[in-house]
Amino acid sequence: MPSQQTIDRFIALVQSGAGLGPIEQFYTDDASMPENQHPPRIGKAALLAHEARALAGVARVQATAVRPVLVEGTTVVIRWVFDITRRDGLHTRLEELAYQRWQGELIAQEQFFYDPAQLAAVAPAM
Repeated sequence: MPSQQTIDRFIALVQSGAGLGPIEQFYTDDASMPENQHPPRIGKAALLAHEARALAGVARVQATAVRPVLVEGTTVVIRWVFDITRRDGLHTRLEELAYQRWQGELIAQEQFFYDPAQLAAVAPAM
C-alpha cells in the first residue's frame, strides 16, 4: 500500500510537467497500462516509449489532480485534468480517471478511463 507522502510526490511530479519522470520513478519494471478498453502496454520500457511518442507532438502540458484522491488499500484513483498545447498551437483539454494498483510504493497497473472525443484539438491556445 502506498503512503500518502508517496502519492503526493507522484502527483506533484506529474503536475510539475516532468515528462517521463513519473514513469521512471513510480512504476514497476513490469507495470501494465491499458487505456479505456485497449490492450495494455506492458513493461516500463514500453510505457516510456509510448509516453515519449505522445510528448513529441506537445509543446506544453499542464496537469491538475482534482481532489480528493481516492485511496483504498493498494488502489488509488486520481481524477486528472490535462490542458495540452500541441506544437501546431492547437489546444486540447482531457479529463480522465486513472485507476491504479500499487505494489508497495510503486504503480504496478494503471488503467485510464476517458472519452476519446476529448482528444480532438479544438482551438488555438490562448
